[in-house]
Amino acid sequence: MSLDIDLSDRHALVCGASRGIGRACAEALAALGATVTVVARDQARLRALAESLCEQTGKPHQWLAADFSNPDKVKEQFSAFLETHPVQILINNAGGPPPGPIVDSEPEAFLDGMRCHLVSNQLLVQAALPGMRAAGYGRVINIISTSVYEPIPGLGVSNTVRAAVAAWAKTLSAELAPEAITVNNVLPGFTATDRLDSLIRGRAEKAGKSQAEIADAMRAAVPMGRFADAGEIAAAVAFLASPAAGYITGVSLAVDGGRLKSL
Repeated sequence: MSLDIDLSDRHALVCGASRGIGRACAEALAALGATVTVVARDQARLRALAESLCEQTGKPHQWLAADFSNPDKVKEQFSAFLETHPVQILINNAGGPPPGPIVDSEPEAFLDGMRCHLVSNQLLVQAALPGMRAAGYGRVINIISTSVYEPIPGLGVSNTVRAAVAAWAKTLSAELAPEAITVNNVLPGFTATDRLDSLIRGRAEKAGKSQAEIADAMRAAVPMGRFADAGEIAAAVAFLASPAAGYITGVSLAVDGGRLKSL
């Protein structure tokens, strides 16, 4: 049996696509044949990415600027867009909440995180479902964090919000499974992105050490001894979006070089 990873007749909506893992996901899905709409706040980066994808694939790709901190605007904007541009693949991805110990976090920080991640994910799924149902094909993939399995020190709000998203996704996967719509989570480990650079700077300042020392210590915690490339995370996302992954749902897949200690 051949491995069916062809996405030629599929439309993917990729959030947080202006850089890092989101951008890599957009490129990976386009390489498999999907038409991609890239979403983020940075209009200039989105426009450049959409144009680059068009040049690489010879297919039309679109961009849409959106701010997930405002769920009401998200609902209005995406309900209208997805009614005329139905998608079969939805990649939920947004920057993590600011770092810091949970004991010092204000209640509003948790609410902000929930609005940006959980609530916006819910609204996007609701807007995308009619298109998935009409096509008889649906993939919802959430980019979360390995903190779903093992909380990461210094990321109190993020740990909490990510766990809530994972529980939401697991519940949703069971509800949509009879319709052949899968819902899965990809959990990136330490990945070479702007977000990781920011975390390294913060840890270095707090510990009074150099950024190189902090980065070396983080790499030492990974059995593979290195940080992931964003494309390696995107490869897992692309597989889960493909027809070959049609019987995989409700899974939280760690892509972390073996860093997690839990089973």
